[in-house]
Amino acid sequence: MLALLSLFVFGGCLQAAADDVYHARFQVNLGKGNHDHFTIEVHPEWAPLAAARFKELVEADFFTSVRFFRVVPNFVVQWGIHGKPDVSAEWREKTIKDEPVVQGNTRGHISFAKSGPDTRTTQMFINFSDNANLDGMGFPSFGKVVEGMDIVDKIYSGYGETPNQGQIQQEGNKYLKKQFPKLSFIMGAEIVSQEPEL
Repeated sequence: MLALLSLFVFGGCLQAAADDVYHARFQVNLGKGNHDHFTIEVHPEWAPLAAARFKELVEADFFTSVRFFRVVPNFVVQWGIHGKPDVSAEWREKTIKDEPVVQGNTRGHISFAKSGPDTRTTQMFINFSDNANLDGMGFPSFGKVVEGMDIVDKIYSGYGETPNQGQIQQEGNKYLKKQFPKLSFIMGAEIVSQEPEL
């Protein structure tokens, strides 16, 4: 009876963990009318604070019109500074604590960017390659691209790391549209249900 109860409790825990996993679909403009999407599968058990913040941002419609401002081939694509400076300023104060690295920065995995201890806010990146060096620097992955990594690979990379983050914070999309008009951007993001496998 005890073994059966343990099995029931263990099974219930597994189901609860599975229920916590969610998916977010990003509609993106890759340039010249080329629209497509990619889907991220978020695992709260990897980094609960990051997963919760990501969901908060998606549900707040934060990502609409946000540009992919840092695109380094074979490394990362980074985004998360809002196009309106007043919105950026508001979120910049909403930092979340650091978390241990449970899942590393392999290709397709997504993590929050930071500038020091406990400074994660809204900026994040997807790894183009396996970047194990970022694991040791304390960047925990909280999810992975499960559909459309080929679309992520097509995000415009011609400007590299040239866009200035400080100016984006101060001027938003006005600065980016004028100086870096070819940047790919997010048209919208939403939490979606995942189709069951047949």
